[in-house]
Amino acid sequence: MIELNNIDKTEPYIKFEELFNKAKEINQPSIDAICISSYCSDKKEIDSRYVNLKYIDKNEWIFFSNYTSKKASQFKTHNQISVSIYWNKIETQVRMKAIIRKTNQSFSDYHYHGRDTRKNALAHSSNQSKKIESYEHVQNKYNQYLKDKSLLKIRPEYWGGYTFIPYQFEFWTGHNRRLNYRELFEFDKGNWNRSVLEP
Repeated sequence: MIELNNIDKTEPYIKFEELFNKAKEINQPSIDAICISSYCSDKKEIDSRYVNLKYIDKNEWIFFSNYTSKKASQFKTHNQISVSIYWNKIETQVRMKAIIRKTNQSFSDYHYHGRDTRKNALAHSSNQSKKIESYEHVQNKYNQYLKDKSLLKIRPEYWGGYTFIPYQFEFWTGHNRRLNYRELFEFDKGNWNRSVLEP
C-alpha cells in the first residue's frame, strides 16, 4: 500500500489522490506497483521494471532498492525517468516524467527498521541483478542471513530509498469506444499548466 503524507495540494496531485482512493475502495490489486523506465547510457538503451511505491510525501514519490543494481547505475548517469501506473479496475493510467535522486540516509533507516525481518534478510543477501550459479544458492544465502538477527537490525549501506519529483503528469481514462480521455499537466515556472489531448 502507498502511504500518502501531506500530499501536495496542486491540481495533478489532487486528481491522483482522488483516483488512488477510488481504486483502493474497489480493492485494486497491486495498487502500489509502478513501472519505472530509465536510460542506460553505456548501451544507449531504455530499461523498464516494476517497483513498489511506498510513500508520496508532499510532492516526492519514494521507493526502495539496492544501490548496486542496474537501475541504480542508470539513475546515477541519467537522472530523468518515466513512470507508468495502470489500475485496470478503474480503467485508468497515470504517466509521469520526473527527476530522481536518493533519499537521505535517515529516511532509509526509518523505513528499513519498520520492515519485516524477512525482507531485510533479502536486502542483505541479494546482489541484485548479478548472474548466479543456481536459484538454490540464492535460497541458501538468504536463509543464512535470516538466522543473524543482530545483523538484520543494521541497514546495509547499499540499500535505501529513491525519491522522484514529477514535472509532467498524464491521466488517461479508458472508454469503450476508444474515445479515451487524456489530461496533461506540465510544470513550468512554478505552475502546473493543464491541457486535454486527443485520444
